[in-house]
Amino acid sequence: MSARFPDFRLGKVLATSFTGTLSERHGDAMERIPTPGRLVDWLAVNGLAVESCTIAQLERAWELRESIHAAATAAARQDPLPAPAVRVINDRSIQGRAAAILTPDGTRQWQLSPASRVEDALSVIAADAVSIIAGERDGRLALCASPTCQAAFFDTSQSRTRRWCDMNTCGNREKKARFNASQRKNPG
Repeated sequence: MSARFPDFRLGKVLATSFTGTLSERHGDAMERIPTPGRLVDWLAVNGLAVESCTIAQLERAWELRESIHAAATAAARQDPLPAPAVRVINDRSIQGRAAAILTPDGTRQWQLSPASRVEDALSVIAADAVSIIAGERDGRLALCASPTCQAAFFDTSQSRTRRWCDMNTCGNREKKARFNASQRKNPG
């Protein structure tokens, strides 16, 4: 009998999607990659397929995820970046053997070799984090307005005023809460 895991919350930005594998950080935290196999699944869904993962590699992935979250949160608040987080991101970035390739439609894609390891995939995620935290991409880091979430996300909306990490989860939950509160206030 296989365990039922929560769905992955996939976004358009690899690094912040990765930090979203731990959601509701300020509420009932939900771990979406609790096992090495789930990390392999998440990486495959994001085009970074690896054959296997050890507990030690999963722990390195969690450390990278939390470092990206800490650095992205600081950047969104315009606070100094935490040195330990920067160190982990940089270490993971240089440890991999991934190659950037150009696709026929003119976009960049990451290619791992057939013998890729989790470290290779983590280096791609770390490099993506570097590009968004350093401000190299068009958009801005922001924090989810949900008091139980507060996830860092990369806002690429035209006005750069997005409030939720994911409208289908945090945004809808907030809209539903406001609706229910107004119904209790005006019951009829």
